[in-house]
Amino acid sequence: MTTSTLLSAPFPTNEACAPARATATDAHLAVADNLLSLLRTTTTEPRPDEQLEALTLAVAADLPVLLWGEPGIGKTAALTQLADSLDLPLTTVIASVHEPSDFSGLPVVGEDPAVQGVPMAPPQWAVELVRAGRGLLFLDELSTATPAVQAALLRVVLERRVGALQLPPGVRIVAAANPRASAADGWELSPPLANRFVHLYWVHDQEVVVRGLGGVWPRAELPRLVPERLPEAVAFSRRAVCGFLAARPTLIHRLPSTETRRGGAWPSPRSWDAALTLLAFGTAASVSRDVLALLVRGAVGDGPGLELLAYLDRMDLPDPETLLADPGAAELPERGDLRQAALEAVVAAVGARPERQRWEAGWAVLVRALETGAADLLVAPATALAAVRRDDWEVPETMERLAAVVGLARQADRSVGRVKAAAARRTGVAG
Repeated sequence: MTTSTLLSAPFPTNEACAPARATATDAHLAVADNLLSLLRTTTTEPRPDEQLEALTLAVAADLPVLLWGEPGIGKTAALTQLADSLDLPLTTVIASVHEPSDFSGLPVVGEDPAVQGVPMAPPQWAVELVRAGRGLLFLDELSTATPAVQAALLRVVLERRVGALQLPPGVRIVAAANPRASAADGWELSPPLANRFVHLYWVHDQEVVVRGLGGVWPRAELPRLVPERLPEAVAFSRRAVCGFLAARPTLIHRLPSTETRRGGAWPSPRSWDAALTLLAFGTAASVSRDVLALLVRGAVGDGPGLELLAYLDRMDLPDPETLLADPGAAELPERGDLRQAALEAVVAAVGARPERQRWEAGWAVLVRALETGAADLLVAPATALAAVRRDDWEVPETMERLAAVVGLARQADRSVGRVKAAAARRTGVAG
């Protein structure tokens, strides 16, 4: 073949080679897509997870929830998994990239605004939620929303209204936020908006993360409410919250003094109503005390929430008069602090109406406590009950039976005290 022949032969152009390169690229991308699909294929399993259980119960109670957590902690992933588990369409709205009108509605001028007015048209995502009739509205990056946007969200969160559109009852609202220090151009939440949420602080659990990265995440399940317990749960919750606020009226409404704390959970009639609802749902579903603590503290704040939980413990204490009426059948709490509180209540009841028969019954209750629990809890109640004795009252056998045990307990306490004192002296000499 001559040089002229080679030069005249057709040479493949870029356009001619493009289909071959595209086919090869598509094949490589298809393999990459298969690998990504395998990586994203996970399963779920029933697994105890207190914060996920608290989130699910608050969603079931139709209360707006705000998840606080550092970036990358898994808040968005938890919401996505929650929507999948509950079979709810997930609508994600990034609050910080929207204008106030996206939540309050865009004014639309009609043919005769003087007669018909100017309606506020809702955005597309709200129309789609109404069309679906149910769903999970996820307001992400809430702490980066400007004050004007936060103001526009007030009606969305509380009244479920977007412009002139009313969201259906089947729509639940959950938001997520980073603390201001770790948020991108973050703002503190305004007190009116913060007080509309149940605040849950999302943290990672090592076992959950490790097992989840291995392909198995905990499954979110709606709380199993026992139908027969619903009236009882409502009555108990109302009695608890109303009784507590009657005793602590200053906690009915307490706006925090600092801007940061105003952007979290704090007590108000609105948040106490949320706490009552959560208490009723938690009672009907028989959730653990830890889950109930997350919810109550998330509604009214740490201090008031812990006080309410302590009040609930006292509500569960047996009536001291019932214990005195039948000491042999007395059922005392198993938890040490509650058992001691019950025994102190018995002593206080005897002291309020000191009679010989009641005094002897009090000793019988202490003997019952000795038979069913630790002896060290009896030292203080026995000492207080002994001080109630009148001079003409004979010492009952039950008191003599307890004397040795109480004496041993006192000796043990003194021994421990001496050991601690000696150790402290040695430490002081060594220093």
